[in-house]
Amino acid sequence: MSLRQMEYFMAVVEEASFTRAAETLHVTQSALSHQIKALERSVGGALLERMPRGVRLTPMGRAFRPHAELAVRSAAQARRAARAAAGAEGGELHVAALHSVAVGILPDVFARWRAAHPGVLLHLHEYATTEALQERVERGTADLAVGPAPRDWPGTVVPVGEEEIVLVVPFDDRFAGRTTVTLPELADRPWVRCAMEPLVEGERFLDRACGRAGFRPRTAVFTEHTSTAVRMAAAGVGVCTAPSHIVGGAVGEDCVVLTPDPPWRRPLTVFARVPPTGAAEAFVALLRDAWPTPLIPTAPADLRATSP
Repeated sequence: MSLRQMEYFMAVVEEASFTRAAETLHVTQSALSHQIKALERSVGGALLERMPRGVRLTPMGRAFRPHAELAVRSAAQARRAARAAAGAEGGELHVAALHSVAVGILPDVFARWRAAHPGVLLHLHEYATTEALQERVERGTADLAVGPAPRDWPGTVVPVGEEEIVLVVPFDDRFAGRTTVTLPELADRPWVRCAMEPLVEGERFLDRACGRAGFRPRTAVFTEHTSTAVRMAAAGVGVCTAPSHIVGGAVGEDCVVLTPDPPWRRPLTVFARVPPTGAAEAFVALLRDAWPTPLIPTAPADLRATSP
């Protein structure tokens, strides 16, 4: 069994066709079929079943697929890491990030990167949760991830800064002339909630925070993306929580931003399976330098245990 055979197998699975896979791999269909048959002999049974229209996995193939996918992705990541270690030019870097970070912070970071390292191709993968980031790094889809560090992460974790969580209301809100507000003052207000809202010990952060303030938040709208929630709040649908860098840097300052009293912050990191080298190390250094909110050791603890 060879890595090339597993790459051929994955190509056939992804294309659902020997013909299209051969075209993608730039090999003849007979050469592809020969390698697949050799792989099947190695594992001791058929992995793929040819159908009148396409190809499907056999039970053995379904069991084999996730391991082959991991091997192929790990090999690709190993090649990228080796090229990156040789220098920060002429390679590529796959970065996984929370959506809020990708929208609010990374555009400026990527622009600085392109100016300093035009020879390195950046691939951005956006996700909603820390669990998704962790899975992509573990599978080798991403070389590193930007977000809250997973609990008990066995690899490298580099602190890069903090994310400040603010409250968003429209310009005509009764609190529009203020800069801070306490949660009990918002007990009677509707809320715009987001699927990307962090979890703390299995509970949505806003439910937890409002519960400690003596009330349960009344949800007016539930959105998929934080940027949409901010727009809804600016229009007067309800109050929403959002990272400060999304409100001003990405969505536009057409709303009023209030700081909760006490303030909410959470530390964000870069985490990877191995210590960053070459291009990855250079990217981490640039990210730490460009981060708008430095890490504050005395920041409130509510979001420090967060795994969004």
